[in-house]
Amino acid sequence: MPEASDPLALFDAPPAKPKQWLLTANNSDLNRGGAKIYTWTLPAWWTILPDGRRFNTCPEASACANLCYATVSTSSFRRLPNVLLAHQRNLMMTLDTPGDWERWMTEELRHVRYRGAVVRVHDAGDFYSDDYTRAWLRIMRSAPATRFYAYTKAVGRFARIVAPAKPDNFKYTLSLGGKEDHLVDVATQRHADVFPTAERLEEAGYLDQAASDLLAVAPGVIRVGMVANPNPITRKRQGPHTFGELQRARNQRLADKRRRHPPAASLPESTHTPM
Repeated sequence: MPEASDPLALFDAPPAKPKQWLLTANNSDLNRGGAKIYTWTLPAWWTILPDGRRFNTCPEASACANLCYATVSTSSFRRLPNVLLAHQRNLMMTLDTPGDWERWMTEELRHVRYRGAVVRVHDAGDFYSDDYTRAWLRIMRSAPATRFYAYTKAVGRFARIVAPAKPDNFKYTLSLGGKEDHLVDVATQRHADVFPTAERLEEAGYLDQAASDLLAVAPGVIRVGMVANPNPITRKRQGPHTFGELQRARNQRLADKRRRHPPAASLPESTHTPM
């Protein structure tokens, strides 16, 4: 092992973990009813990192993007600078030092406090890439005594990567309101929709997860419903519709536009030989 005076020691030593705990249990909405759910959080949707990079943590978001509680300017996720910076630092760990981040997370989950605990992966953000998703699957497999769950709009990515080799301690719910809603089989796949009122939710035959977020991954549950966040800005934008309904309407508008304005047919290559 290099001596402290050895100039190569700085290169041999791995970077230090940036903070003691990468997972937190500060989301009071998730911890309702006495539950304690640890979370890993990224900035929601588009964010501008301190170094000027723009990054989208929810590339499959669509109708939901301007309705999400985490994207509204009045949300603590955006309004409080320290909260936003903490979430951005989490993202930068996964982007800039992914190997170190995975090692830190794996080592942290060995702590006794996570034995029998529940972790929600993302109370904002999503599984934004294949590599990031695979890293989480490895982390989950390394911590069999911990239960993990998530909501995701990365429907295609999960079908390719997660479904064929899902860890036993991981459950997920496909979330409507995204670009890949058309890939969700609502008759057989566990999915969630956001309703304007509890009455609409009940009429549609969805299970209300208001009592506990863990109902979203309860055995045998297929249709998970939640009532829209009370923020007046998002309530006005959402109107009387669910996220899924808004996405279907958006998809129809785009299809109608393509029919009215089909792309120009490409011209055949010229067979003329220049002189």
